[in-house]
Amino acid sequence: MTRFETTGPRRSAFGQGISRSPSPVVATVVPHASILVASMLVLLPIIASAPVMPPVGFMMMLAWRLVRPGLLPVWAGALLGAFDDLFSGQPFGFGIMTWSMSMLIVEGIEARFPWRGFFQDWLVSGVIVASYLIVAAFLAGGQHIGAHLVAIVPQLLLSVLMFPIFSLMVSALDRFRLRPIRATS
Repeated sequence: MTRFETTGPRRSAFGQGISRSPSPVVATVVPHASILVASMLVLLPIIASAPVMPPVGFMMMLAWRLVRPGLLPVWAGALLGAFDDLFSGQPFGFGIMTWSMSMLIVEGIEARFPWRGFFQDWLVSGVIVASYLIVAAFLAGGQHIGAHLVAIVPQLLLSVLMFPIFSLMVSALDRFRLRPIRATS
């Protein structure tokens, strides 16, 4: 037997490589489903005297958009924002407006700077999430806008510092999404 001959079928990390490709259904559903589930996480009973939980659905959408450019269409921000409006507690239309605006801003940044690194993405997400939280604080109303801004500082810091975790989650979900599966016939 020569060194080029094998005794059995060739194997890859995914088993046999014949008839394997990513499922189009899984590849399409995973990004949207992860954003929708993240938007529903505000239903968890977390008790705090000030806003602490970051806007998880919004940050998941930003992570998908920054980690996998071109995967989500620009108009997806309106539909995903409408779903987030059902759970966020903000007036209906706030998510539609802010998610759509953030998708347009990220699209503009991608057109202007097509080759970015992780720290640029972190900076972009930090500025967009900070803007989102500040606009949400102003829209929450009340006469003490300064008190609202001071109250969201922990939430703002936690949101900016958690972007690398969201990026890692999106990377893991993306690997799962593109995992080859055996075609059934």
